[in-house]
Amino acid sequence: MSTTIRLAQQPEADELLGRSPLAALVGMLLDQQVPMEWAFSGPWTIAVRMGGDDLDARQIAAYDPDAFAALLSEKPAVHRYPGSMAKRVHQLCQYLVEQYDGDPSAVWQDIATGAEVLARLNALPGFGKQKSQIFLALLGKQFGVRPTGWREAAGAYGDAGSYRSAADITGPESLAKVRAFKQEAKRAAKAAKADKPTGRG
Repeated sequence: MSTTIRLAQQPEADELLGRSPLAALVGMLLDQQVPMEWAFSGPWTIAVRMGGDDLDARQIAAYDPDAFAALLSEKPAVHRYPGSMAKRVHQLCQYLVEQYDGDPSAVWQDIATGAEVLARLNALPGFGKQKSQIFLALLGKQFGVRPTGWREAAGAYGDAGSYRSAADITGPESLAKVRAFKQEAKRAAKAAKADKPTGRG
């Protein structure tokens, strides 16, 4: 798996995302409560701090959890919540070692249906339904991993021509469109909440 990715908007970080299935998974895991570019540049930062230019599930799984948390907490921190995210990345890598012999691409490689890939992603530590659907859409749209029914399994994130998530970002222009979509969705959710009757009376 090697493809041109522009999620981190930083050449070395994007190059790693394009060639490392684990980096792509870790970037997706980190993609919450921080800007997308910050999240997806995280795998490269972790790799450099571990003394290399790649990520290895076995190496991370074998790392002392406290030392790994300290690694992610170094300034500049890998995430707004480096301690809790270090724990999640560590758990993800342990799971990959136990279930997939340390090979992250085995989660989706040669799997017949999108629904099955979604179920496997959903079982990963730190991956809920939404995150799993976005990652499935990312696999289909940018990595060429397209099992039968992948768009349907990814829900709205699988729609062609949409600008909803990380799956749709191919450069600064699409990043701006996705950001605008998310802001609008947030506004709409806020407005809907404000319009809801409280039930008191």
